[in-house]
Amino acid sequence: MNRRLIKRLPVDTGTSGWEAISTRRVPVRTLDGDIQADWLIIGAGFAGLSAARRLLQLRGKERIVVVDAHEVAKGPAGRNSGFMIDVPHSLSSGEYSVAGEAATALEIAQNRLAIAFAAGAAEEYGMSTDVFDPSGKINAAATERGQKLNSNYAKSLERIGERYELLDAGHMRDITGSRYYQSGLYTPGAVMIQPAQYIKTFVEGLGSRIELFENSPIVQLARSGSLWKAHSNNGSVTAPKVILAVNGHIEDFGHFQGRLLHIFTYASMTAAYSAADIGGSVTGRDKWALLPADPMGATVRKIVSNGQSRIVIRTRFTYDPSIQVSQGRVAAIAAEQRKSLDARFPELRNVPIEFSWAGRLCLSRNSVPAFGEIEENLYAACCENGLGTVKSTLAGMMAADLASGNYSDDLIKFTNHAAPSKLPPELLTRLGVSSVIRWQELRAGREG
Repeated sequence: MNRRLIKRLPVDTGTSGWEAISTRRVPVRTLDGDIQADWLIIGAGFAGLSAARRLLQLRGKERIVVVDAHEVAKGPAGRNSGFMIDVPHSLSSGEYSVAGEAATALEIAQNRLAIAFAAGAAEEYGMSTDVFDPSGKINAAATERGQKLNSNYAKSLERIGERYELLDAGHMRDITGSRYYQSGLYTPGAVMIQPAQYIKTFVEGLGSRIELFENSPIVQLARSGSLWKAHSNNGSVTAPKVILAVNGHIEDFGHFQGRLLHIFTYASMTAAYSAADIGGSVTGRDKWALLPADPMGATVRKIVSNGQSRIVIRTRFTYDPSIQVSQGRVAAIAAEQRKSLDARFPELRNVPIEFSWAGRLCLSRNSVPAFGEIEENLYAACCENGLGTVKSTLAGMMAADLASGNYSDDLIKFTNHAAPSKLPPELLTRLGVSSVIRWQELRAGREG
């Protein structure tokens, strides 16, 4: 018998504003008792739910069980910035770089495959544009260096035939209401989502065709003969095939150890406000979404919820192999984010920050996923490399295809990569990664 005890469970610090303002119509069920299934998916984020939907398309008459350690959308899936990006985006590069034409074309095609899958779910499950909005995104530049990065990015996009639009300072001020930005670069293929509501609505759409058990952490996974058995605190699931959609926590299941980088990023959301509250439309149009021209800068979004506006800001990265951070760190970074907001929107000084939170990322040194059949009939769809909405959606789809024997051209292309490379000893990794992150953040300057 092959048995693994899972001793480290997910920890999510702070209350995600996305989750706090979302609504849920499906009751929470916990795993209570022992059940048999045809498929078990561990993790109910973008990867796990996408795998479930894909299995319904391929094996719709079979029993599909999904378990999660917490409630859906309270973990990383409900804590990201909500950008589904089609054109290449690599955090580890320190800038938006486009690789060779063949590799770039493949990455764009794969990202768009995932976005199309998500769009199909959004249409089928009745998501509004407040939840799933194919509006494109803007790389916003606040400095001369940022403008140069955007210029280089534009040349790369032009070289591969991708559409874009350059925006001057006046256009940026019209969109955002802020004089902070000097220019922008718009690309039309990105989708803006309300990540927590997207996940909750996805669960509602899957409905009774799957069985979802929340607040049911898997504490032991064992294989006996042809079957896997996953134990939670009050029950178990036995199935012939298991998909692990647990991102960086795949290490705790005994795989890819010493090969994954555990990174946290941080976000804050303001309290709701109206134009009357601040004396006019000083935050521009109703909705907009900005990535920083320098990837280590500040991601900023304006959203509308229940007729009132909110600003969401995401900044800072930290390396934390323990896969958890303190509330004190979240609070300290929230204070920095307050200053970033005030610099962009001084009229919002009296609008408080209502929610602040940390979110987990998983990267590999060579920017590849932790994917594939890692033991007999045990499959991994993990390590999104900093673009979780799209990459995890794709990994979940592909894991379902692989596990069900649906060897499509898309699957063959997706699996054509090396395994995550081994990291240096932990002390060297910590010093190296933390130093690179801090240097890149300092270099970003006013973009942050």
